[in-house]
Amino acid sequence: MHNLIIMGPPGAGKGTQSEKIVAAYNIPHISTGDMFREAISKKTELGTKAESYIKSGALVPDEITIGLVKERLSMDDCKNGYLLDGFPRTILQAEALRDLTKEIGREVTLVINLVCDYESLAGRISQRRVCPKCGASYHLVTKKPEVEGICDNCKTPLIQREDDTMEALKTRLNAYEMKTKPLIEFYEKENLIKNIDGLQSIDDVFSDIKKALEGK
Repeated sequence: MHNLIIMGPPGAGKGTQSEKIVAAYNIPHISTGDMFREAISKKTELGTKAESYIKSGALVPDEITIGLVKERLSMDDCKNGYLLDGFPRTILQAEALRDLTKEIGREVTLVINLVCDYESLAGRISQRRVCPKCGASYHLVTKKPEVEGICDNCKTPLIQREDDTMEALKTRLNAYEMKTKPLIEFYEKENLIKNIDGLQSIDDVFSDIKKALEGK
């Protein structure tokens, strides 16, 4: 069973590798954004609470986010594994995740950490394009769409995100470094982390992830 977390700085390829992991191992990809949207659309109690914070522009409190994660990981489609993306973001959340997954018998088995040096990421991110409708991610060199500038999935014109500029990237990387270093140390102590060179080709990164998952 693969109960996974994927981590890595902005532009490391988490989205691309998540797609490959989900396809290969038939487990759900759970991002916090998708989880919020699903709970809100289903009008669950926690979803309604989360919506009130989101609409007011406030951060959703940890207890609601953690409750939503527990609710989502308890669903039937997670019984054979899951891939968490974007959670946890803090030590408090990591500790809560450890406790709740133990409680529901779905403890994390591996944390995949995509490692990239930041200078290389700057070049990679400036060439990233995303679909504003379905969220699919592309790259002008390594992952081109079938039709230039158009999403393969929903045929929507691709855009460059505002935070994919060099200036915004520096801010995001500094924030990532500060927030994530303690998390990496937390999972190292739990003997759960596997560092993967995220600057390899997409296929080579995935090959290393498969080796980690299959214990080779």
